[in-house]
Amino acid sequence: MGTGSLEALHRAIRSAWSADTSAAQDWTESNPAKGQCAVTACVVHDHLGGDILNSVATLPGGETISHYFNLVDGETVDLTAEQFPEHTHFSKPAPKTKGFASTRDYCLSYEHTRQRYELLRTRVAEHFKV
Repeated sequence: MGTGSLEALHRAIRSAWSADTSAAQDWTESNPAKGQCAVTACVVHDHLGGDILNSVATLPGGETISHYFNLVDGETVDLTAEQFPEHTHFSKPAPKTKGFASTRDYCLSYEHTRQRYELLRTRVAEHFKV
């Protein structure tokens, strides 16, 4: 995995995030990564391969949120970690398949997630055509 290609992918994904690609009802431009983890992990998987893992993020106030990110060539690639405040704790990462062949298949089994993924995937692809 080249650092330059990861940085370019991160820029493309970040520029493609919006309220309609986020799972969070309270998405804002001041926290653009919020609610973007599942669809971002799927787009990263499209470009870099590897595995998608899940962890439970426990926020400083005790709220828990499911969080997805990638493992590529043995390295963690988490392009949405910035959405979490300092002192957030994460459970041990693991696949989350719930009977599906992969974490990716599990994530995309939800229609709303699939729609958000398709939108993000298309925007990222357009970014690289320019």
